[in-house]
Amino acid sequence: MGIVIATVNMKGGVGKTTLTVNLAACLAKLHGKRVLVVDLDTQISATLSLVTPQDFARIRREKKTISYSIAKVLKPSSRYKFETKDLITKDVCWVKGLDLLAGDIDIYDEFLVSEKLHQETVENPYIDFSDVWNEFEGSLIKNILAPIIDDYDFIILDCAPGYNLLTRSGIMASHFYLMPARPEPLSLVGMQLLERRIAKLRATHEGDKNCLESSLLGIVFILSGSTLFARYYEQVMQRVSQDFEAAKIFQTRVPMDVNVAKAIDSFQPVAIENPGSAGSKAFAKISQELLVKVQQLAGD
Repeated sequence: MGIVIATVNMKGGVGKTTLTVNLAACLAKLHGKRVLVVDLDTQISATLSLVTPQDFARIRREKKTISYSIAKVLKPSSRYKFETKDLITKDVCWVKGLDLLAGDIDIYDEFLVSEKLHQETVENPYIDFSDVWNEFEGSLIKNILAPIIDDYDFIILDCAPGYNLLTRSGIMASHFYLMPARPEPLSLVGMQLLERRIAKLRATHEGDKNCLESSLLGIVFILSGSTLFARYYEQVMQRVSQDFEAAKIFQTRVPMDVNVAKAIDSFQPVAIENPGSAGSKAFAKISQELLVKVQQLAGD
């Protein structure tokens, strides 16, 4: 069975998508792993980091985004026939084993979710609405991934910033979660808030067989700004080490590298677009660290 990893942070702009797509690219290209990127963010940044806007438009016309998997869950009687495996775009960026389950700008209809769960509660008055909601939340993403989880070594979920339904469901469908972070106070606040909310989420779903015991795989620092900020960055990162054990902080940090941003113009991760760049080399080292951490934790 594949390892599912959610990339999450309460705050946006911390390099979440950059980490997701470059880590996936390194695992597939450098380590020969079968990797699926699942875009759960309506900003579709992960999707547009792996395929061109023209290709995304085609994928959307063909109704092969994750929104149709969610729609099928909400309306099982619909005539939509595709299964999860039919929605996957294979070998993106011409990298064998690097696949994408594209996101969508309209990823799900909140009204349909409320309508479905209300109806289930009405039909069974002995069940509280909160129980119906928790079951739906805990099983949504897990059930979408279930038919294809054995096809991959790693499935990496690019979750939206904040704490919406899909982010929570993605966390509960994951074996591990990664927290990208900038060495800035607001980013650290986002990390602390997320840890508290995940602890509460675990408590809510305690005993639920649909949910995995997602645990923190590690924090990855993605630097920004000039070397003038180096001393300040070290001070902020030292504060993180007081809250998290050393094993939970990746040793490799992603340096400021304009090539990482420029790669977006070619709709490819920098690990593919410019493998000799400083940013690309950092992501390669992070992929090595990740494999070691996963092996150690899986052994435990």
